[in-house]
Amino acid sequence: MPSGKRGRFPVGTAVLEAARTLGVYVESVCGGRGICGRCQVEVQEGRFAKHGITSSNDHISEFGPKEQRYAEKRDLKEGRRLSCSATILGDLVVDVPQDVQINAQVVRKDADTRIIERNPAVRMCYVEVEEPDMHKPLGDLDRLKIALENEWGVRDLEVDTYLLANVQRILRKGEWGVTAAIHYDEETARPTMIGLWPGLKNEAYGIACDIGSTTIAMHLSSLLSVRTIASAGTSNPQIRFGEDLMSRVSYVMMNPDGREGMTLAVREAINRLIDKVCAEGGVAREDILDAVFVGNPIMHHLFLGIDPTELGGAPFALAVSGAVHLKSSEIGLPMNPGTRVYMLPCIAGHVGADAAAATLAEGPHRQDEMMLLVDVGTNAEIVLGNRQRTVAASSPTGPAFEGAEISGGQRAAPGAIERVRIDPVTLEPRFRVIGTEQWSDEPGFNEAVQASGITGICGSAIIEVIAEMYLSGIISEDGVVDGSLVAKSPRVRATGRTFSYLLHEGSPAITITQNDVRAIQLAKAALYAGIKLLMDKLGIDHVDQIRFAGAFGSFIDPKYAMVLGLIPDCDLDKVQAVGNAAGTGARMALLNRNYRREIEDTVTRIEKIETALEPKFQEHFVYAMAMPNKIDPFPKLSKAVTLPPRKNVSEDGVAGDATPRRRSREDRATRRNRE
Repeated sequence: MPSGKRGRFPVGTAVLEAARTLGVYVESVCGGRGICGRCQVEVQEGRFAKHGITSSNDHISEFGPKEQRYAEKRDLKEGRRLSCSATILGDLVVDVPQDVQINAQVVRKDADTRIIERNPAVRMCYVEVEEPDMHKPLGDLDRLKIALENEWGVRDLEVDTYLLANVQRILRKGEWGVTAAIHYDEETARPTMIGLWPGLKNEAYGIACDIGSTTIAMHLSSLLSVRTIASAGTSNPQIRFGEDLMSRVSYVMMNPDGREGMTLAVREAINRLIDKVCAEGGVAREDILDAVFVGNPIMHHLFLGIDPTELGGAPFALAVSGAVHLKSSEIGLPMNPGTRVYMLPCIAGHVGADAAAATLAEGPHRQDEMMLLVDVGTNAEIVLGNRQRTVAASSPTGPAFEGAEISGGQRAAPGAIERVRIDPVTLEPRFRVIGTEQWSDEPGFNEAVQASGITGICGSAIIEVIAEMYLSGIISEDGVVDGSLVAKSPRVRATGRTFSYLLHEGSPAITITQNDVRAIQLAKAALYAGIKLLMDKLGIDHVDQIRFAGAFGSFIDPKYAMVLGLIPDCDLDKVQAVGNAAGTGARMALLNRNYRREIEDTVTRIEKIETALEPKFQEHFVYAMAMPNKIDPFPKLSKAVTLPPRKNVSEDGVAGDATPRRRSREDRATRRNRE
């Protein structure tokens, strides 16, 4: 337990051997010598009707010398046994305790849980090496290799060059007992010894890092227990070179040292994050032996020091699309001298390793239902498919969803409005601010926001306020603010030739202008048009599941995303935010090298659709400017939300029927998109 695997074994079989035979990985760094303590288990006593057995401590061998020695020198909790020493004498139910459980890590994945079987690329192997003998002229390293082959099955071992000068010193310091870190990665590659320590070393760590265009997220995990030891995040300092990806490519094009500056900036930020997670987890940088990185293609290239200029225009050629293997020291990330770095493959020119990692985490390619996976950002990445066929695309949504190009927009921070509701009768709003639990119409709200103030509106609230304005009739399906409502509510105000909606009257006043609505329409139409192209390619008219990935996706309310027309119609209970799925995929690749092979194979079978070359993109885009959509029905959404009757409002805010001037408005939207 808790895996629930069972089997029959001869009396006298070691519990550790039985566990491994069943595919339950129980760690034993010391090779069964009873000195590492990693293989602890507990016997559950009683009658287990489910299994049809009675389990008892009488059915396991008595404490042996190895267990007694470990209990005396270290600490073996009451009821615990070392599975390498304890043997089976009868029926047993054996628990792998949570604090030493390393065979499984529960990953949040929608309604179910998924087990990540532990199989990292780095393995810690303790051996006792035969001492030198005048009659056996083998070198110390050769005898170490023989010991590793005999005790751990490590054959054809390569050795990092930096270790050669240290092998003899380490062997003698450890009195011929040493722990070797063996790195396995590519299936065809020979194992490599990347680290060597005197005596028993019971620690090894890895980092998984998602390099986003806006934020960088990092997780420090134990390679022996698979637990996340610490997590940290920071803003990507490249923002100072450009808000979105294309502006950063332009910066490189216009500045001879632009690429070097951005590469240095992101590596310095990652180094600071490594220091931060190490300090939080009480881990030395030298104990980090493996690292996995993901990012969109431009972040991928800049992190590796590759000029991203070719990604700035068709055919959007990647310098390298496959997985990348290198040493951390080669890219300015000093950890252990032998630390390896693995970067997941990119799917295509603007669908990167982060989308590949999210695909690995959510697994549309593993199921029968049609899943839509969307990472909403300045450049939305879209993956759609199932086990039969999977397609992918990117769509240039721009930075509007992150607060840029919005009059009161800002990044998510204390003081930013994050949730909005509008009364459809009075048109009065209520909202919630980051850092405050109360809504604006609840007692204590004003006191709660005194420290942060009300400073702006972030992406999740931008989606909600536009959707709420549509549901309450403030804007038409075409996104025009209805000026006739000036007489009904003082919150609808004339702003030159157009009208706006006052969300918060204060300092600063937060107003949703006609231009704000248009910016969101353009962004959501670009995303929806990309999704529709993928649906066309697969010949489908609906999706079964939708997953929002990314930090921003975690805060999007699925109902409002659908009302806005950001995503196609779907059962709302099958639309879920999955958080930083790219980071989860990176952790999966860190903790189990089999996932590296899986995504490398999967990427070769994902078909990339280039939206810029698809003739129907403009048609889909124009229809998607409307809320939720000009022609696509939303029957499942209509069951959950009362959509307002269609009405047309001219550009100057005059309400009318739903037919006049439609073509001219669509033509203007097309021109804006081309620009």
